Amino acid sequence: MKASTYLHFNGNCEEVIDFYADVLGGEITQKMYFKDAPSNVFVAPDFAKNWIMHTTLIAGDLTLMASDFLNENEELKTGNNFAININTNDENEAITIFNSLIVGGFVFMPFETAFWGGKFGMLRDKYGVQWMISLNDASQSNI
Repeated sequence: MKASTYLHFNGNCEEVIDFYADVLGGEITQKMYFKDAPSNVFVAPDFAKNWIMHTTLIAGDLTLMASDFLNENEELKTGNNFAININTNDENEAITIFNSLIVGGFVFMPFETAFWGGKFGMLRDKYGVQWMISLNDASQSNI
């Protein structure tokens, strides 16, 4: 079993996923627009034709899937009920990712030594997505 994270956005999914691919050094393996859906299955309203219906980003062992939220029965509400957690053994990688994601965002907890070992930081990026960046404690081989 492999877990992944699915994110919804309000018309700016392409901008967000391109940003994450750049920050994380990942590859966008799939990108479909609402305008590309077969007309006998779904017809998007004009304002959403160039919105993302589905996209997948793979960066190492991390898989992010996302789309623009298009649902006539419900309004998108960006919440604080999820975060994307990245664990790494490479301090330079952790610092680079953290510092790239905080541009235009908000730091909940600076990236610094954690009482449980290693380093840890929490932030919300400029798109409202919460992230936790963990540098594993090298002295513990089972992490």
